[in-house]
Order: sequence, then structure tokens, then C-alpha cells
Amino acid sequence: MSAVTALSSDRAAEIPSVDRWATLVAHDVGPVGGMERQMARLATGLLDADWHVVVVARRCELPAHPRLHVVRVRGPRKPFAVAYPWFLVAGSLALSRHRRGVVHAMGAIVLNRVDIATVHFCHRAAHGTAAARRVARPGVFRQLSAVLVEPLKLTGERLLSRADRLVASSRGVARELAEHWGAAAVQVIPNGVDVATITPSREHRARTRAEWGLGDDDLVALFLGGDWKRKGLEACVEAVCAASRWHLVVVGPGDPNPYRADAIRHGALERVHFVGTTDDLPGAYAAADVFVLPSAYESSPLALYEAASAGLPLIVTRFNGAEDIVDDGVTGWFVERDGRDIGQRLEQLRDAPSTRNAMAERARAAALPFDWESIVNSYADLYESAVATSAAEAA
Repeated sequence: MSAVTALSSDRAAEIPSVDRWATLVAHDVGPVGGMERQMARLATGLLDADWHVVVVARRCELPAHPRLHVVRVRGPRKPFAVAYPWFLVAGSLALSRHRRGVVHAMGAIVLNRVDIATVHFCHRAAHGTAAARRVARPGVFRQLSAVLVEPLKLTGERLLSRADRLVASSRGVARELAEHWGAAAVQVIPNGVDVATITPSREHRARTRAEWGLGDDDLVALFLGGDWKRKGLEACVEAVCAASRWHLVVVGPGDPNPYRADAIRHGALERVHFVGTTDDLPGAYAAADVFVLPSAYESSPLALYEAASAGLPLIVTRFNGAEDIVDDGVTGWFVERDGRDIGQRLEQLRDAPSTRNAMAERARAAALPFDWESIVNSYADLYESAVATSAAEAA
């Protein structure tokens, strides 16, 4: 069976050659996962703006559209040590056959020359940080996989030099690309947020809290995402165990058992809730009172922008992207990766609803410039520039 399957209603060879075409290359495109949702929303925005879009991906969960053409690259999703090189080869072959117009890749995932590569995570910058390693559970196989994964990621990043233009998802990532890879003239286009979709309602808040077994008066700190070790879940559990009246809700994939053990040891198991992954992220934001993310390394986490858009005070460490939206003491606080520090901030907000409300309003205002219309327009302008440059070089 071929590793590449065209899913569009038109055969790729019959796709006409026109200027307003973009080929998006990603491992996965869909509603779950930060980068996956970003690429899905970008594709939808381009289609709405009358672009024709080719998607080359393992999985693409976008509604059918007459200007959307999907090329599926069949292959494994896990483990990374197998999935990444597989897509590197199979995705490159698929792209060489089906590319049309401007080619935009989500990171260093193909061998081909691309017009634009968006960088969400600088592995060289995160390399060597113990908390940045993605081994969620012990075991010989997982440890061996981790040993193989880091060199693969660092080697893959060298492919970024093949891109004509680099886009960083935050100013911090742009600085890291310059420092670690000598990349110059990196354009910053941040993650986008569906502000209208994330807007919370009282009904949504009450419904989600009922599903979680929480009452109207409970104070809820929201932790959202996977890779819990790097993102600092241990410090969040410690903080909530020490902060009276606060509950911690953990949304995302992971093994809760070690963290439940910590909560049991502190006698606070009933205030730490693991709800797994959810398709109802707006409900998760609506049900919370504050957002916590004491991560060791981030590039520009989508959850941070969404939490601000939902009007949640932000309690985070100084990772990339945070500087673009967190105003210390105004929209939230910068904290150390320490449960006591986080707990102190939670206690400050416990009996201060006016402070929570003021921070919530300012956080939402800070998120407004990141609406998806402006982000899509920024990429569309970049595509137009790439088309113009190609035309000038061909003339």
C-alpha cells in the first residue's frame, strides 16, 4: 500500500496552476493540540479569503471544501523516534509530487526546500534542561527513545536553513533562532485565538463545573496541556495543596498517579481533579478562575493566549510568549517554578474578587490583538510577498 493517499475530490495532477495557492505541510491538522489547531485555523482562514489550499499531513480533520485538497501521508504517530524520520521521507515524497504555490511547513519536517517554515519550539534552546525532557513515565524503552529523540530533533532543526523565510511564534523564539542557529530576519507571527469562541458564559461555566463535580463557589485554577513534567504540574499540585479553598483542574493527557500520590500525601486529593483531554476547551476556560503554567520552556503556548482571551488571570513563569501578553501585576503574575510562590499568588486572589475581575478584564483586552483574522492576514501578506519574490526571480 502506498504511504501517500490523496483524499481530495480532484486528482492532484489535475489541480490548475494559479497564484493564490498555498501548500501547508504538518504532521497533523485538526481540533486537538496547539500546533494542530493553529494549522487548521490557518487553513480555514485562507479558504475563507479565497485561497486554494493543499494540505500534506498524516491526519487532516478539516471539513470538505471545494478549494481544499488533502494529501494524506500514511505512517505511525508514535514513537517519535520512528514517526519523525518516517514522515521526513514520506512527507518529502508527497510534497515533491503535490506542491502548489507557496509552501509553508510547520517546523523542520520535510527535506524539500520550502518557502516558509514556522518555528514553535527551539529544541537547541531547550536541550539539556532536565524539565524539558519528554519522558512522562519510567521504563527502559522510554529512556532509550528519549536518547534517540533529542539528536533527531536537533538534527531536524538544521533543515530550517532550507526555508526561504522563517516565522517565529514569539519574540523569544526569534531570539533563540538567532542565538542558536544564526538565523537573521526572522518574522514574528504569534499564535491566533478565536476570541469569540473562547468567550465564556455563565451557562457554560455552570455546565462544565457540574461535569467536574465542582460547585459555584469553588475557586478553580486551570492547568492545561500535556508533557506535565516540563510544564510544571508538580509545582501546581503543591501550590493548591497549600492554598486553602483552591481546586486544581488538570486538562490534557498524562499519567495522574504520581501527582495523585502527592495530593494524598498533603491531604488534598479531593481538590485535585484530572479530567483528561476534552473537545470542549471553551468550557474548561469558562469554568476556571485563574490559569497556571509554571513551565520550564515554552515557545508561545496557545493555551496562554486562550486563557487570556477567556478573561483568566495568568500565573506563569517567564517562558517565550509570556512577555507578549503578561503584564506583571496587571494581567497576572510571573512566578518561579515553585509551589510556594504559586500558592502565595493564589492566596492573594482567594479573598479578592475585585482583583481577580480587574486582572480578568485586562487579560482579555491584552488578547484582542491576537485574533485570527489579523494572524491570517499576516500570513497571507507573507505568501503574497513570497509569490512576488518568486516571480521576480523567474523574470
